[in-house]
Amino acid sequence: MYFKDNKQHKKPHIHVKYQEHEVVVAIPDGEVLEGSIPNSRMKLLQAWIELHKDELFADWELAVSGQQPYKIDPLR
Repeated sequence: MYFKDNKQHKKPHIHVKYQEHEVVVAIPDGEVLEGSIPNSRMKLLQAWIELHKDELFADWELAVSGQQPYKIDPLR
């Protein structure tokens, strides 16, 4: 998440980098807003978003208000 990053995509979202790929994904439903990553990684990412949805929304609110979001366990 980037600070105050609600202008371009409007929806709550995260930026994800995997090797040379980058994707912007909406938090509520895992919708791809921009970019792409390999399908196998995208499925893992969407499952991770589902597991951490409440934490992601809380972090989104902090980030767009300019505050430091909390760390969330990464994909394993």
